[in-house]
This record gives sequence, structure tokens and C-alpha cells, in this order.
Amino acid sequence: MPEQRDEQRRERPNGTGRALLWTAGSTLVPGIAHLRTGRRWAGGLILFCYVALIAAAVVGAVLLNGDVIRGARIAVQGRWLLTAAALAFAVAVLWMTVIIHSYVITRPPNAGVLRRFAAGAVVTVLCLVVAAPAAAVMRTSYTAHDMFSSVFSGAADPAEPHDDTDPWAGRDRVDVLLIGGDSGDNRYGMRTDSMMVASIDVEHGDVVLIGLPRNLENAPFPEDSALAELYPEPQGFSDLLNEVYQTVAEDPEELAIDPTVQDPAADTLKQTIGHAIGIDIDYYALVDMQGFEDLVDAIGGIDVYIEDPIPYGQEDDVLETGRQHLDGNEALWYGRSRVNSDDYTRMGRQGCLVKYMAEQVDPTLVLTGFQDLAGATKRTLRTDIPQPKVPHFVDLADLAAEGGMKTLQLSPPQVDTAYPDWEKIRGLVDAAIREQEESRSSSGESTGKDGSGGNPEDEDMADLAGPSPSASAPGSPSPSAGDTEWQEYTGLPDPSPTTPGRQVGDEATSLDRLCP
Repeated sequence: MPEQRDEQRRERPNGTGRALLWTAGSTLVPGIAHLRTGRRWAGGLILFCYVALIAAAVVGAVLLNGDVIRGARIAVQGRWLLTAAALAFAVAVLWMTVIIHSYVITRPPNAGVLRRFAAGAVVTVLCLVVAAPAAAVMRTSYTAHDMFSSVFSGAADPAEPHDDTDPWAGRDRVDVLLIGGDSGDNRYGMRTDSMMVASIDVEHGDVVLIGLPRNLENAPFPEDSALAELYPEPQGFSDLLNEVYQTVAEDPEELAIDPTVQDPAADTLKQTIGHAIGIDIDYYALVDMQGFEDLVDAIGGIDVYIEDPIPYGQEDDVLETGRQHLDGNEALWYGRSRVNSDDYTRMGRQGCLVKYMAEQVDPTLVLTGFQDLAGATKRTLRTDIPQPKVPHFVDLADLAAEGGMKTLQLSPPQVDTAYPDWEKIRGLVDAAIREQEESRSSSGESTGKDGSGGNPEDEDMADLAGPSPSASAPGSPSPSAGDTEWQEYTGLPDPSPTTPGRQVGDEATSLDRLCP
């Protein structure tokens, strides 16, 4: 043993500077300092583990093959996030141990105090070089896990166990209610001024957005619910549709369809709208409009084309015409402002926002701004989508970005918001979804980007020519032969609406045409 210690001492580099060079080298290629000092077994084992770690990273990169969606699908699963954090911590601790030990076995035995202090500082910096990226991985993993745990409910419904091989339980479509809640400081409670149902084809990603005006009246409630007893048909709800949420939120124990869920008011609104339009809505996602701007800022803003100036705010601000890159506050007002327009124009812009965000979210910006995005999402989003479904919604989002997006606005003239014919509305919704499915299955190669098959111009003409309206605007002149439905309804000379929210006719319109 004394001879072995003497031999290792003779193999030490001469001087503190050389010891630090070998230690720095061990930071880049762990194990070489151990090999240099004759510790062949230890050095070989450390070097083998290092090569294995690099090989595992290369294999992972090859398997992902630049597929951001596949990476995102893995990243939204809690077990992988915790595994990544644990691995980063373990690798960092072991790596720093190797760095410190590399200096211990290479340092000169009789170095002065000043040199020992300087060497300790250098070794500390080398350890920090390794610890910093590991800390970033752990922080990001924890932030993501915390966000997903807070936003998404835990397990799937026990009545419908989740199966990763068949996440949608054999259904052709999944339906999600998208709610924009406005709960400003100057308002009592929350009004859901933006309500859209996204009906998504799970095979092709085609989407039908069904826009519900906030001012729909006489909403019917599901049978045997407390609200149905309190507001019986045919009159239905005595207030506007955007007040259902707050009405239930004020007394969830008595009025909610299921007071035990995380947000009884949102769940009741989901079931109410589903009952009203004839769709079994699976999930809801509620975004507080006050925090929406944080979400947009976190993804780097959004590009839109504005046909007419949009005044907003209390300081005479204006979103100018043309192609504009909007930050969060401007995007909020793009989807919120009704100055010089109306609810239906605003509904159209909100549908365009969904399309623009689906198309423009840059994965690189999401990664670089992940901390901000996670924080904004946690503050802003509430949903009943269970955690096991989240990876499959990532897949759906990717399909939807490439599939066709159409919108059906339940607005005048095809729907009388003051006296809605709910049977007619259910027929419109059913026809819009069936038309998209049939066009996808029958058109084949002739199907356009919007998944609608046929000539887009013919569809535009169908939108203009549509069936006769159930009611005409008060005071409008008698229709003349050859007038479009829009002219009959408004008495205006324009043959069609000039804003993206005013749909005419019973057929859903492609968002590619609606949103320039």
C-alpha cells in the first residue's frame, strides 16, 4: 500500500495550474483525471457512464427526430416530468463529485494557502457550470408539473376509464366548450361573453367552431336539473346566456347540476349549452380574459389582418388596418372590442383568434418563454380535461393546425337571439358537423385545406343565398326579387356582411375565408 500511494503521488501533475487543467478536462470528459493518476478502474467506469449518457441522449434525439409534437406529448405527462427532474439532479450531483475528486487526486500536496483558495474558487465555478443546466431542467420540470397538476383535473372519469390505445373511447369527434370569462375589477362576478363549441374530428383534426352569442335568450336546461325546475320551458332562462355561469356560481349547492366538481358553474354551463344545441359536450376550457394577454405575450404575440380600424379602450386607442403583429393587450382588445361594431362581429374575431393561435404558436418561443407561459396558464385557465387526456389533446392540436376549420355563428339572421328556435338551432349544428364529415369522406383528393370539398366560391354563394330568414330587421324595407338574405334582413345595399362575425345562411363557413 505505501508503494501504491507513492506511485500515485509520483503520477500527480506538477503544480496547481496543471491540476486545474486536468480538473477542467474532467468537466468536459469525466474520468480522464482518474486515468491520468493511474486509477484505471475508476476512470474507466466514469468514462463508460459518460459515454452511455451521451449515447442515450443521441438515441432520444434520433427517436424524436425533431418532432416537437412528440416531445410535447411526452413533456405533458407528469411521470416523465418528475423522472427528468430526478435524473437531472442525480447526474449533476455525480458529475460535480467527479469534478471535485478530480482536483483532490491531482492537486500538489504542498500548495500554499493562496493557491488552495484560488483553486477552490475555480473548482466551484466548474461545478456551477454543470449545476446550472441541471437546475434549469429541474425548475422547468417542476414548473410544468405544477402547472399541469393545478390546471388539469386528476384521473379520468371512473365511469369511463382512460385507455391510451383508444383515448376517445371509439368516438369520431370530441367536443370542447371554449369559454372566455370577463371578470374585470369594475364588474361583479364573471360574465361569459365568449362561448364557442369546438367539435373536433379525432382522425383528421377538422374543426367546426360553433359560436354562441352572449345575448341568446330563453336557454333551456337539462331535464330534472334544479335550473330546469326554476326556469321551465318554453320560456327557459330569464336572462341572457352569458349570465348562466354567474347565476350558478352564486348558489352552486342549489343550482349546479353537479356541485361536487371543481367548477360547478362552468360544468353546468357546459351541460346547458350541450343540451341547448344537441351535442354531448365532453369538456370545457375557461380562460379569464383579464389574463388572456399574458398568454399571448408568452407565445410572442400574434399576427392578424385587420380590414377596418378597431377602436378600443378609454384612451381612444385604435388597431389600424392591414397586417399587424399584436401583443397580448392588443390581441385582447381585438377579440373584445365592440366599438363601431356589435356582438356578432366580435364573435367572428374571436373565432379568428382561435385559428391564428392554432397556426402561429412557435414551439421555440414556447420553450424560451415557458416559465411565463406556465405562470399565465396557471392563473388564467380552468378546465375539466383530465391529465391522462392531455397528451392526446396535444396530438389533436397538431391535427387541427393542419386540418380544416369552419365556423357556424348562431347569429341573426339565421337565428333570432331574442326568441331562438332551439330545434332549428340543433338542426343547424347537426347539419354543419355532418357536412364536414361527409365532405371529408366523399371528396377525397378534391377536399381543400378547409376540409369542405367542392368549389369555395360556390360555398360563399350558398352563404349569401341561404334560406329565407325567420325574421326581418325592424323597419327594413320589403325585400325585392333577387336580393340576398343579408339585404332582405338589413335593407342595406351590401349583398353580404363585411365583417368576420356576420354569417348569412345555414352552412358553416371556412375560417380560411372568414379570417384574412
